Amino acid sequence: MTDTEARRPAAPRPAERAKTIAHRHCPALLLPALDRAPDEEHRVVPLMHHVHDSGSVTVLLPDEHPLVTSAQNAERGELAMMIELTDHAPVALREPIRGLLWITGWVRPLDERQARARAVSIATARPDPRLLDIGHGVSMLRLTPASLVLADAEGTHSLHPPVFGHAEPDPFCHYESHWLRHLEGTHPDVVADLAKRVPEELRAGKVRPLGLDRYGLRLRVECASGDHDVRLAFSRPVEDPHQLAVELRKLVGCPFLTKT
Repeated sequence: MTDTEARRPAAPRPAERAKTIAHRHCPALLLPALDRAPDEEHRVVPLMHHVHDSGSVTVLLPDEHPLVTSAQNAERGELAMMIELTDHAPVALREPIRGLLWITGWVRPLDERQARARAVSIATARPDPRLLDIGHGVSMLRLTPASLVLADAEGTHSLHPPVFGHAEPDPFCHYESHWLRHLEGTHPDVVADLAKRVPEELRAGKVRPLGLDRYGLRLRVECASGDHDVRLAFSRPVEDPHQLAVELRKLVGCPFLTKT
């Protein structure tokens, strides 16, 4: 390990960050896997998508969509496709994309019986009225993953599906957006206290809350020279709201932070 790596604040592992993006139900695009620059016609926005813990992806499309027809008529009964998930910051930043997750694999259509069984399985964890449209103008396709690639502020990482499958999402992934919007909108004094912890050469910039995970808080500093991300590490990884509150109080020195 280099000195730089040793000084770098701890962060979730790539598979954990990828699983967190998947659990946020980020906006998705379905793209041909072999086309490096697909035109708009081939950049498909699904009616709904759901990433399963294994890395497989369920996609809903209208029955008449050309991709459904292509998958039904494919020689092997499946198409090579990629789904792109875009992780947006919960506050309005001039560069809002925090990360991208690409899942590449084989897409095949499910018959109505298979689709309804899968819809019931999804609805158990994620009820969505769009699942009721299956068999009524909507088809379900399944993408079986061959590889995953994550790109975010920590770097670009290739993941094997079993590694992704065994990872857990961050414990605060569904809480993070609400908390960060609340922090910026209601507690500018707390943001100002946090800004004192960014490197001195960046303090003239506008400091914005960017992300929260069990290892720390991330800030985006918007400067005239560009944008800079700063991670403020907790003293230890946290697993529940109480531990999180303790670590946040340590960062800002505010004993009343949890009384919001």
